[in-house]
Amino acid sequence: MSQKLLFTREERRATIEIVSRLRPLLSGFLHSDDERHLREHLRSALANNQLPRDAFGLNPVLSDFQTALIAVEEIGLRRDGVLAILLCGSVIHGFVDLADIEKTYGGSVAHIIRGIVRIQELYKKNPVIESENFRNLLLSFAEDMRVILIMIADRVNLMRQIRDTDNLEAKQRVSEEASYLYAPLAHKLGLYKLKSELEDLSLKYLEHDAYYLIREKLSATKKSRDAYIERFIGPIDEKLKAAGLKFHMKGRTKSIHSIWQKMKKQKCGFEGIYDLFAIRIILDSPTLTESQKQSSEEMKKLHTQELMQCWQVYSIITDMYQPNPKRLRDWLSVPKSNGYESLHITVLGPEQKWVEVQIRTERMDEIAERGLAAHWRYKGVKGSEGGMDDWLNSIRSALEAGDDLQVMDTFKMDLYEDEVYVFTPNGDLLKFPKGATVLDFAYRIHSRVGNQCTGARINNKVVTFRQQLQSGDQVEIITSSTQKPKQDWLNVVKTSRAKAKIRLALKETQIKDGLYAKETLQRRLKNRKIELDESVMNQVIKKLGFKQTSEFYKQLAEGELEVNDVIDKYIELRTQEQNAASQVPTRSAGEFEFENPNEEIARNNDDVLVIDRNLKGVDYQLAKCCHPIYGDDVFGFVTVSGGIKIHRTDCPNAPELRKRFGYRVVRAKWSGKGTSQYTITLRVIGNDDLGIVNNLTSIISKEEKIVMRSINIDTNDGLFSGQITVMLDDTSKLEALMKKLRTVKGIRQVSRV
Repeated sequence: MSQKLLFTREERRATIEIVSRLRPLLSGFLHSDDERHLREHLRSALANNQLPRDAFGLNPVLSDFQTALIAVEEIGLRRDGVLAILLCGSVIHGFVDLADIEKTYGGSVAHIIRGIVRIQELYKKNPVIESENFRNLLLSFAEDMRVILIMIADRVNLMRQIRDTDNLEAKQRVSEEASYLYAPLAHKLGLYKLKSELEDLSLKYLEHDAYYLIREKLSATKKSRDAYIERFIGPIDEKLKAAGLKFHMKGRTKSIHSIWQKMKKQKCGFEGIYDLFAIRIILDSPTLTESQKQSSEEMKKLHTQELMQCWQVYSIITDMYQPNPKRLRDWLSVPKSNGYESLHITVLGPEQKWVEVQIRTERMDEIAERGLAAHWRYKGVKGSEGGMDDWLNSIRSALEAGDDLQVMDTFKMDLYEDEVYVFTPNGDLLKFPKGATVLDFAYRIHSRVGNQCTGARINNKVVTFRQQLQSGDQVEIITSSTQKPKQDWLNVVKTSRAKAKIRLALKETQIKDGLYAKETLQRRLKNRKIELDESVMNQVIKKLGFKQTSEFYKQLAEGELEVNDVIDKYIELRTQEQNAASQVPTRSAGEFEFENPNEEIARNNDDVLVIDRNLKGVDYQLAKCCHPIYGDDVFGFVTVSGGIKIHRTDCPNAPELRKRFGYRVVRAKWSGKGTSQYTITLRVIGNDDLGIVNNLTSIISKEEKIVMRSINIDTNDGLFSGQITVMLDDTSKLEALMKKLRTVKGIRQVSRV
């Protein structure tokens, strides 16, 4: 039994303060008995010790109220979302069930909590959170987008509270999830303020030194930065006022995370980042009455007026300062898919410094800062078509039936209706088209797994391989060594990848069965002391009406042809051949000439690289960043052009490729025994002695099937550092060579570049 939850004086004071801030914000939204029911519920839960502190020792009641305040102030959720936040912990810990919640607070609150509980169940499957597929699954799996918004608010609050925690392992995990999962989700929903906070706090906890370095640099340069902003915006302020425009301006410094990302991308220090801030010009939006908002004509007129004002400001600024046309970003004509509207320009300001200027209206700025919550306040605003955020436009349409956020009580997300996301037992998340089956999943894992698939365990329940997959399923394939692919499997699978693998397996089976049938035929002929003449047998096959030899042996293997009938036909044709041959004059064997039409191909025969065991003939290249050779553990990465780059698994770029483009990574392995020669560079460090270098080159020259192409030597302070480029067959040769080089007296280090 865990220790009973007791409030500290600070926790009690903080809870009372948050409740006092929430009351006016929720005024008019709560039902008459909501507060009384909630108070009784929390008292009962605390009395029965049903609300334990979390892994960080945080008070769950205070944490829930803090999350609720973020959800209301930053996102715009109201009654149902707040109640779901405050009651969800009791449901998860078994103190109350959803039926009681629905009876007391209504179906909408219970529906949101059910979605949060489903998300908690997903986490139990140990998903790979870096996966883009997992973010997409969350959006589709939650059913109600308020679940996602609550998750984001909860993670923002948690990140704020764990600054001084001693549980460093949990702190790192939570911070990584905030960076890989929650910040991108907030970005998709247009919650830029929360997204920036999540990114900055993640950087603060995960890369402490980088965060504080940038923060100190920003503090040190703040005074000069503010002075420059004043010099820049002064003339603009005068010109815009003279034009009769109503507006306000502010300077916005880039987030610490954005600066750090740019430093890494440009491989430079803080001083190398010149666009540390942007100037934002926010025009007063024309206002409409509620009746005008219902008119699409009035809304269109408003939008046109906003665009004209923004472009007027653009014209005034570019007359004053030289613009950079390559840095123009027009999200007025075509807003981003998440609704973001703004005009970004970069101009050459005083002291020849480039300055970014963002031009937008009050309405656009609220949408940019608060995302969805602001979208729900404006009806009929032009949005972009297509993309994974199409549903934002549906929200705006649905608002015609309700006032402000009340539409959220009935609105359901309808995302990814053509896609399903399922888990492997290891927590990897795979995407399939809707209607895909267990057999599709099996072939996605491996050809052999697919060929031997007899069924699966989905969420620990045994099903057939014909079972269709549903989002969130955890699938474990059941195989049997006696199982073989069948022709009707082509009607079971949905993906072209699985169909191709089944056709290949059927073809291989046919070849194998054909070889068995051929051996059977040869054995029967031998038993009857009859020699096999291939040319005669080919005539038999044609006489029996077969255009392809493979089809003949297939029917022979399946018993559709009788072996003895074939042999009788063979004897008949052979006798005819012998009678005809006795009348042809004999030619000397010395006249025989042979030309090998495949000689050139045979000379150039090389290792075949197999990717996922069956993607033969794929256009692939060896990556130049890590120079893989035969024997290295490798993986394939599908490039934009459709070809595949082969990387070593320990390639410096491998973690980033897997994290950002996991869906383009394919398994790869070397086929057969390496016969090609690969170029490899070794870095050698040793005492500055010509004799040592001579020993190195002597060892390499004596090695069989190793060719030295070049050697470059630099000396400094009594040491030499050299790069030796050689050509060899595989990793075993490489390791043997490196081992020999390390034995040379005076050599300090031999490593692969």
